[in-house]
Amino acid sequence: MSMDALVVRARGLWEDLAQVPVSFAPQGGVNVVVSPRSGLCPVGWVGVVALGGSAIVTAPSDSAAVIVRGAFGRLPVEAVVDSALVRKALPVARVLGPAALSYVSPGSFRPVEAGALPVEQLSAAHPDLRILEQVAGHEDAGEAALDEITSPAFVVREHGQVVAAAGYLAWPRRTAHISVLTAPEARGRGLARVTGSAAVAHAFAAGLLPQWRARPPASRRVAAALGFEELGSQLSIEIA
Repeated sequence: MSMDALVVRARGLWEDLAQVPVSFAPQGGVNVVVSPRSGLCPVGWVGVVALGGSAIVTAPSDSAAVIVRGAFGRLPVEAVVDSALVRKALPVARVLGPAALSYVSPGSFRPVEAGALPVEQLSAAHPDLRILEQVAGHEDAGEAALDEITSPAFVVREHGQVVAAAGYLAWPRRTAHISVLTAPEARGRGLARVTGSAAVAHAFAAGLLPQWRARPPASRRVAAALGFEELGSQLSIEIA
């Protein structure tokens, strides 16, 4: 699959998630629509996704859309997912992101072997995953969202305890949204690459497109090591 084909598939996913008709402008630019039920952001917020040099934006109301169009009409595409520039252009209460959106094709995927610690499959509801989430802390566990995965969990144990896990949530357009979590004391040893690789391989076997959404630099480095390419960004904005 070429990079252009990845962009097309990724754009189709986010156009569907907007919940109203909208498309990425083929020659660049920012398209703003009203969508109270948008899947680009939390309810009541403004959602922004930039992919391949153009962006779509959902606003929760007509009045919010007017504000956003006025502000974003003066900004280049790359600026609408820059939280610092957006804060200058809009009356912002809170911002989530930006998060990098990365995708990989089967031909670009670089799988990682398990090595000394084998990868085990668990059900997504296994209590050992909940223990890992407690150890990792609320913020990191919330970012990974292992409790939402629809695939098996691919885990590595050390001394009987799960210290790293990955899986994916089935999204629209046959997309696999990858989740990865590693215990704090086990980080920096490549375990996220090992478990993430197993999850990506499982997604490809199911005919799905893996998507890696990440804010922390460490997570983005794991994605890059597996062959993912950053094609865009997502930002959510609560207008004051």
